[in-house]
Amino acid sequence: MKKKIAFITGIAGQDGSFLTELLLKKNYKVYGIIRRNSVVEHQRNRIEHLSKNLELLYGDLLNESSLAQLLRKIKPNEIYNLAAQSHVRISFDIPEFTAKTNALGVLNILQAYKNEAPSAKFYQASSSEMFGRSVDKDGYQRETTPMEPTSPYGCSKVFAYNLVKHFRFAYKLFACNGILFNHESTRRGSNFVTNKVVKNSVKIALGFQKYLEVGNIHAYRDWGHAKDYVKAMHKILNYKKPDDWVVATGQTRSVGQMIDYVFNRLNLNKKKHLRINKKFFRPEELKYLKGDSRKIRKTLKWKPEYSFENMLDEMIDFWMDFYKKNNRSKEF
Repeated sequence: MKKKIAFITGIAGQDGSFLTELLLKKNYKVYGIIRRNSVVEHQRNRIEHLSKNLELLYGDLLNESSLAQLLRKIKPNEIYNLAAQSHVRISFDIPEFTAKTNALGVLNILQAYKNEAPSAKFYQASSSEMFGRSVDKDGYQRETTPMEPTSPYGCSKVFAYNLVKHFRFAYKLFACNGILFNHESTRRGSNFVTNKVVKNSVKIALGFQKYLEVGNIHAYRDWGHAKDYVKAMHKILNYKKPDDWVVATGQTRSVGQMIDYVFNRLNLNKKKHLRINKKFFRPEELKYLKGDSRKIRKTLKWKPEYSFENMLDEMIDFWMDFYKKNNRSKEF
């Protein structure tokens, strides 16, 4: 049986690495693009343990001609667009770059997809940040909830989301949006709040530092595990028709509650070790996210395997083991 071919942008990120592992286990041939960087090691540390049936290429969403050339050569069955400027707080500092990458970059890859690989299936990494300040009366956000983003990141994702729908209907393409709520793991970037909280708390417990500095601890999020969410991506592209899907746990907790859990696990005192720093606040805070994923659970039989507590336990244990083995606070 001929191998399926997948093309992944953002392959070196958290989701890209877990998705690559999943697809390789399913006997796919996987191609992924990474942006050229003078320090090669930092581009590949999440995927360096993978080699068989994986080929990495240089590319960029802002270069449509290179994307077209790659798709023409690779002829993928499935395209997963995971690349983005993905940090919401930083999007306020670099709104133009965020918009170019997350919005115009998606237009570029959709054009290349339409022209060079129209028989492929296309997945767009959409975000719960698109809902912003909009919440349905029952306290959930779902596929039909109006979108009122509260950041340049969220605005750029709404633009891309609607482009995907437009290309689906205008050109009869199998183009889908996965509206993923927050999802984390040990591979999450250190400047995202979950891994920031866990790693710095572990350092405090081991005596490497004294304080954890965070911004708004009253922001509520619906947190799941990235391993569960990449399984949803694959299910979305292997359904019989293209559609848009919310992927979420349906439970919400505050940043403060997350810190409480981690500090309790590590026997840390919040009054002694927690500091609130205004520089980590957003110009407009997104106060609340809670996803209704009944559609994907019922139709595609997806459900998360990790609980909120399991996810944090895994992250705590990973970083505790890492820093004990290395006997240092320095990152890899």
